[in-house]
Amino acid sequence: MIANPRRPEQIRAMFARIAHRYDLMNRLMTGGMDLRWRRHTIRACALPPDARVLDVGAGTGDLAAEALRQHPAAFVVGCDFTLPMMLRGREKPGRDRIRWVGGDALRLPFPDGEFDAVVSGFVMRNVADLDLAFREQARVTRPGGRVACLEAIRLPPRWWTPFYRFYFHRVVPWIGAIVAGDRAAYTYLPQSVEDFFTLEELAQAMIRAGLILLETRAFLFGAVGLVVGVRP
Repeated sequence: MIANPRRPEQIRAMFARIAHRYDLMNRLMTGGMDLRWRRHTIRACALPPDARVLDVGAGTGDLAAEALRQHPAAFVVGCDFTLPMMLRGREKPGRDRIRWVGGDALRLPFPDGEFDAVVSGFVMRNVADLDLAFREQARVTRPGGRVACLEAIRLPPRWWTPFYRFYFHRVVPWIGAIVAGDRAAYTYLPQSVEDFFTLEELAQAMIRAGLILLETRAFLFGAVGLVVGVRP
């Protein structure tokens, strides 16, 4: 299943441009709720204290840092293909224990069964092939380990959908232009969500990758979804 028609180099260049304001924009756009969603994502992985965790498309490492906050003895790897995002993450306090690795979500540079859990946050709608990305995550997860995907999803029709679309398509690009100096990147953001999948479609992609579906959960009135599967 194709998730994003943009070329990888376009995605990499875009995230490189906004790396310096990426975390601030996330807090502003969600009112800080994204931190709570990340906490739930890590809890849903049911990690042992000394877990090995991979954060795919880690960016500045918010999910990886949350894994370490909940499990200080864990071995946590942040993998991303945008160097400026990882460099920005390394500068943030408390993230020196994250192992940063350059890598493509469609060709993860790790052996089979390496991790107790593989997580991703707001990444999968940017990959070129959703099914392949989930298969790679399943491959590097040990049997019995979990894959958790937190993502902005296509919103089901509701009475308040026009208000949400106005905020996402008009207000967010305006904030992006002021705060990050990049209106184009935050015009792409809402469009990428419109072109992405529903929560059910995201769950089906995980199942096609050979994972057993454990949990689906919607946040923010259905605009954000969490899908969790286990490798048999």
